[in-house]
Amino acid sequence: MNTGIMSEQPEVRVGRLLTAEHLTIAAAESCTGGLLTSRLTDVAGSSAYVKGSVVSYTNEVKAALLGVEEELLKTLGAVSEPVARAMAEGVRRRMRTDIGVGITGLAGPGGGTPEKPVGLVFVSVAGAQGTDVRRFLFSGDRRAIKGQAAEAALTMMEEYLMKGPSHGTVSR
Repeated sequence: MNTGIMSEQPEVRVGRLLTAEHLTIAAAESCTGGLLTSRLTDVAGSSAYVKGSVVSYTNEVKAALLGVEEELLKTLGAVSEPVARAMAEGVRRRMRTDIGVGITGLAGPGGGTPEKPVGLVFVSVAGAQGTDVRRFLFSGDRRAIKGQAAEAALTMMEEYLMKGPSHGTVSR
């Protein structure tokens, strides 16, 4: 039986990194509907680093609770790199955490276009080191796309946290 660190679930590894650096995190989730936060809070002791999350399924919630500019939502749409960035930075700022994560995308089965097909997801991780945003194109049914998006967010969080201990913290 392999008991190495890579055999651990990514949410366990992320939790260990957050705990070691005494960092806090919050998530803004759209297409994943809270799945990322559910996975983070499946880990015992996660209340030490998970401050909360917002399931920002509508543009109104993205604007009102996360501070995403309405003009951005109108011109580029909710499924875009700038909106994912604004979601991560907004939830970090509003919840006063060290790390913010934003996820927006199209889980389907409907709603896709040639420019923005079903499975298109943007994930963003924001912290003192800056903000990383990545574009993904997942396949499968709605449940599969949501799962892949949450997994991608956990991987991005782990990579972000592995950059080193000098993340800095948000003023509290």
